[in-house]
Amino acid sequence: MQDTIERDILISAPIERVWEIVTTPEHMGQWFGDAGASRSGNVITMAWEKYGEADLEVVREDAPNTFAYYWDANVKEAGRTLVEFSLSAEDSGTRVRVVESGFAALKASDEVRAELREGNVGGWEHELGDLERYAQTVTV
Repeated sequence: MQDTIERDILISAPIERVWEIVTTPEHMGQWFGDAGASRSGNVITMAWEKYGEADLEVVREDAPNTFAYYWDANVKEAGRTLVEFSLSAEDSGTRVRVVESGFAALKASDEVRAELREGNVGGWEHELGDLERYAQTVTV
């Protein structure tokens, strides 16, 4: 089974704005979650109306280029995956690359691991679209 998901998108916004949107609960709760977010220390609690809450354990913040966290991949008993955002300035905006890894190590059957990964493949496609749209509507 594939262990990672890799996606990238070019956003027509300065890297500083995209960094704020990707890393702060005020903004994450708008484009990533749909029911808000909060932060206490290195834990960001994301909320979704349909899915409930998930804790993101922030493990790296290197402004404005790298932001990484562990999260529970939608099934707490299975373990966590690592999500890494890499931001780089390009002439026309900011390139955002997201890599989620660790699916092969989840404590679940091959079928469940594959389902979790496939769900997140579609999820990241959707979420990065939301990120792009949100970045065009907000100033930070």
